[in-house]
Amino acid sequence: MNADKRRLDLIYGPNAVLEALRAGRRQIETITILESARPDRLKVLLELAREKGVPVHRVPRLDLDRSLGDVRHQGVVARIAAARYADPDVLLDQLESKIGTADPPLVLGLDGIEDPHNMGSILRSAECAGAHGVFIAERRAVGLTSVVAKVASGALEYVPVARVTNLVRLIEQLKERNIWVVGAAAEAKQLYTDWDWKLPAAIFLGSEGHGLHRLVREHCDTLVRIPVSGRLESLNVSVAAGVLLYEAKRQRDTK
Repeated sequence: MNADKRRLDLIYGPNAVLEALRAGRRQIETITILESARPDRLKVLLELAREKGVPVHRVPRLDLDRSLGDVRHQGVVARIAAARYADPDVLLDQLESKIGTADPPLVLGLDGIEDPHNMGSILRSAECAGAHGVFIAERRAVGLTSVVAKVASGALEYVPVARVTNLVRLIEQLKERNIWVVGAAAEAKQLYTDWDWKLPAAIFLGSEGHGLHRLVREHCDTLVRIPVSGRLESLNVSVAAGVLLYEAKRQRDTK
């Protein structure tokens, strides 16, 4: 049953994947090809994937066969996104247009979130708290899969999600638009309640196991922490996102 459910959002075979890329009617999340596949045989497909910004992963045959069972994939599989990604430049312009208004920009930047349940929960919290969008890393992170869409409970219909190849470059673009970049880090000196969330803000959250990558952390304007009283060092990333988003909402609602 699980294998059948997975097949609903997959396209198999080089020709089928190539035509899906050409048609552009469905947004492709990722393309997986065999490590042993000859590049010359897939040249057009790989060039088109690069042109459209679709990540391509190479895996051993054993991994592909194990995940797909007896499906005749011919060494190429594409996963369809559960929702269409927003254009990052368009989203940045939309955020900039909100500066100086009664509804200043509030956006999330997610650095390597890999758990689809966490991603879905974050998107749901973002929609409920009135965030204007979410940026996610293109590689080494979960995308808009069917599991993410299910956990998000409809949030994907309202919250624009854009993929970027370089989060450090994204931070620079946010700063150029006068949006403060606030990173969440357990070692931060500043409490999250001490930051002025009425300012235009982008909240950056790191992966479940490692937090923010060093370069991302170093490029943030400031770092904030959520205090914990128990024995664990930090909250689950989706819970942390909800705490930060709702502190921003609280401050803005009482402005």
